[in-house]
This record gives sequence, structure tokens and C-alpha cells, in this order.
Amino acid sequence: MVIDFGSFYNFPYEFDKIFNDVFNPHHHNRRKASYPPLNISESSNNIYIRAEVPGVFIEDMEITITAKNLVLKGERKLPEGRYFRQERPSGVFQRIISINTTVDVDNVSASVKDGILNIILPKTESSVPRKVDIAIE
Repeated sequence: MVIDFGSFYNFPYEFDKIFNDVFNPHHHNRRKASYPPLNISESSNNIYIRAEVPGVFIEDMEITITAKNLVLKGERKLPEGRYFRQERPSGVFQRIISINTTVDVDNVSASVKDGILNIILPKTESSVPRKVDIAIE
């Protein structure tokens, strides 16, 4: 007989998590939010990713693409000063976006305008949907 005590080792953390969720509901929502927020859409030839990155400099961002993922890394630096309230997220961020189709990595493009990062991922010829004719026998 095997008894797994693994869940008991993490008990203090789980108890703190429940306590924070019950008594500080904003803590739960803040932790769940991913930064930067993004929209993903597609056409028959491209996948479009639009990420909100106001206040992030291009030099502080890095986009990496692999066969299955697009990785968006960066840092939103907080200006020097004394803060009485800070609601805008700051610090290092990383988003990993799974791509479920093959992409032409040599023709991926990215641009920033008005704090919106636009990434265009062109699909390869083999991943573009084709209509199949049905033969009558």
C-alpha cells in the first residue's frame, strides 16, 4: 500500500492561498491576469497577435518563434519616484503562445504603434485550408 503525503507538504501554501482568496478577492484577480493582454485572430493565410504594451520600449522586448510556440519576453520599467499607488503592472514578463499550425518563420513580422504590438505569422502553404472536391461514383 502506497500513501502519498505530497499534498501535506504544500499545506501551508494552500492554506495561505485560500485565506488570500477569501479575505482579499482582488489578490486572486491580480494574480490570474496575464501581462501583456493580447488578442489572437487568424485569416486563411495569417495568424495575427496584438498585444498591449504601452510604456514598454522596443529595446526591452524580445520575440522568439519556434516550431510550436511564440515567446514574447520583455520588461516594463517603472520610472523612478515615490509612489502612493501603483496599479499599472511593471517588471519582467513572458507570454508563451502555442501555435497549432505551421508558420513560415522567415516571413514573420512585428511592429509597434500606439502601444500595440502587432505580430503577423504567415501560414505555410501546407497549412492553408484547401477545398476538396467530392467525386460521384
